[in-house]
Amino acid sequence: MEEKEIRRVQELAEKLEQNIGKVIRGKEDVVRKTILAALCCGHVLLEDVPGTGKTTLAKALARSISCEFRRVQFTPDLLPSELTGVNYYNQKQGEFVFRRGALFTNILLADEINRATPRTQSSLLECMEERQASVDGVTYPMADPFLVIATQNPIEIQGTFPLPEAQLDRFFMRLSMGYPGREAEKDMLSDRAQEDPLADLPAVVSQEELLEGQRLIRLVRIGDAVKEYLLSIAEATRTSSRFRLGVSPRGTIALMRAAQGWAAMQGRSYILPDDVKAVCMDVLAHRVIVVGSHLSQGAAASSSALGEVLASIPVPTEER
Repeated sequence: MEEKEIRRVQELAEKLEQNIGKVIRGKEDVVRKTILAALCCGHVLLEDVPGTGKTTLAKALARSISCEFRRVQFTPDLLPSELTGVNYYNQKQGEFVFRRGALFTNILLADEINRATPRTQSSLLECMEERQASVDGVTYPMADPFLVIATQNPIEIQGTFPLPEAQLDRFFMRLSMGYPGREAEKDMLSDRAQEDPLADLPAVVSQEELLEGQRLIRLVRIGDAVKEYLLSIAEATRTSSRFRLGVSPRGTIALMRAAQGWAAMQGRSYILPDDVKAVCMDVLAHRVIVVGSHLSQGAAASSSALGEVLASIPVPTEER
């Protein structure tokens, strides 16, 4: 890949980061990794307590990209057909017509995804992985690009349905907003004293530019030494007695893709082991289960165990 092509990816990411930074204060790392997921065609699970800006981040990303956006509030009475669509009889035409559901968009915000029933949650499985939806025996392709950003509150469990492992594995990254620092929260108060900065946030990247960035990221080179490093990380989670569930092959591919995107966002056309380490926790922590961990401790326990895995695996020396 030529240097000017890499600069295009880097500049695109920087434009998005600066624009979203007008709304989301003091969370540069989370914003950067959300952009990374979008550039890697990956879905994002934003997990944190209420009021930390999960929905605002999703909306800010959607408004920064000139493409279609839909928001669905997930509730126990939400039906799968409201997401995938339904065939109804049109009396004027004298035939059944397919009415597309909320999934047929570019960016879908699935707000409080764990409040919907497992039946409704499962309607997302096909579209997230295969980029298509099947209704009454007919398969409909999703839009391109297609990105699901889901939010959930990990603390409150009453009236919720935990996402199964098969669903979690389809999320490219799991990110947590966390509370802002004092200065960042002070800036938020100033920003919102008279108006909401999200209301007038302009689009700075076109749909075509995003698709081009996604294409270029796949051209980032990965050497054999880094491939072996990726495989060693995945294998360690499958063989270690600390893990009840290890990383799937889908997770290994996602880690490689995230490292490609992270390298491109730094202006490099090749992956370094540091790129793998920078994104490893966000890509893999939700895909593993640690022995003896409870639901409320899952994220912390997984991150801790993965940290031990990374520390135990020798970092390769990769030649450019």
